[in-house]
Amino acid sequence: MLIGDKIKSIRELKNYTQEYMAYQLGMTQAGYSKIEKGKTRVNVEKLQKLSVILDLPVEAIINFESEHYFSHKQTNQSDNVPNNDTSFALMKRLYEDKISLLEKLLGKTDTELQCYKEKYDCYDL
Repeated sequence: MLIGDKIKSIRELKNYTQEYMAYQLGMTQAGYSKIEKGKTRVNVEKLQKLSVILDLPVEAIINFESEHYFSHKQTNQSDNVPNNDTSFALMKRLYEDKISLLEKLLGKTDTELQCYKEKYDCYDL
């Protein structure tokens, strides 16, 4: 599995968009897309930035194996379950990260709403 595929899989598990990733990296979505497609090489500096954005150690990105998380078999339900405690722990962390991100977005939305309310009240005659 190529590094771009690994980055894409982790991004999708975290429910991040390419636009979000590109913004965090200070690049265009088209430029970021080239990373995932393997058309642009990922240098150490970029990999470290991705590590921070994805909240995973560089080693976890490099060693990521999507087969542990995405089952291509349809034989039975247990095939979809990660096969060891480490995989389960990583899946749990990704899920918790997703919840944390949603809570931050809700908090930001509440703050923005409050700002708009205050701004509107200032002009109320």
